Formats: sequence, C-alpha cells, structure tokens
Amino acid sequence: MLPLSPPAAAKPAEAAEDAILSAIENWRSAFNSRDEQQVCDLFAADIVANYQGEPARDFASLCEMLRTALRDLGARFRYSVRINEIVVSGNSAVVRLVWTLEIDRAGSPQETIEEPAVDIFRHQADGSWKISRYLAYPAARAQPAQ
Repeated sequence: MLPLSPPAAAKPAEAAEDAILSAIENWRSAFNSRDEQQVCDLFAADIVANYQGEPARDFASLCEMLRTALRDLGARFRYSVRINEIVVSGNSAVVRLVWTLEIDRAGSPQETIEEPAVDIFRHQADGSWKISRYLAYPAARAQPAQ
C-alpha cells in the first residue's frame, strides 16, 4: 500500500519555499512602508547584487541605496512581486521572479519598471533564508501617455 502523505524529502523543500515566500513578502512590506530598520533583512551579509547597468553592490552599498530611496520624500516607491519558480536544493534555493516598481513623483507621470530577476537564497545559521546573490535585468521603463 502506498502512503498518502508526500515523501519526507518534500516537506523540508515546502517549508523552505514557505519561508522564502514569507521573507520576500516581509521585504516588500518593509520597503513599501519605508521601514529603514527592516529593508535590509532579506539580504545576507555576503550578498553580491547585480542590477543591469549598475555596479555590483555589497551589503553596505545595497542597504545605503535602499535607505536613500526610502528617505526621498519627494517620491513614492512601491514594489509588487510575481514569483515564477522556486527551486530548493539543500541549503540553497533559486527564485525566478519579477519585481515591479512603481515610482510616483509630484508633477511627473507614474513610472513603472519591471525587473525580471534571479535571486539565490541560502539558509542561514539562524534558520532564516536570505538572498546571497541576485541578478536583475530591468525591462523597458513604461510611462502612461499624458
């Protein structure tokens, strides 16, 4: 007789996926609410962040860039995210996703940037999952007609 529950190996992968989804949502929420204290919590201390057309960033420079954006009171930045795939293998996971950033500035049309990306997560000693590498390739910037 076959067991009705999934194999034991599937359970850790499902738990990892849930933890990663939660970490992504927590970051999105922190960024959108301008929470400078938590906006860097998604990233591992050894992160290498590659965004097309920009220099590679380490933890300090990535966090400073994010905090600078949050302090810009002349603009409202808002992220949403679509997860395409999560592949967990042991203590690592690859997440294919698309971040969408909406930028509102007084007197300017809203700007929307789609950022297809690959985020590589690693399981941390404290049990959390954090991004240790990411590659983001923004699509063309779209602005509504006036």
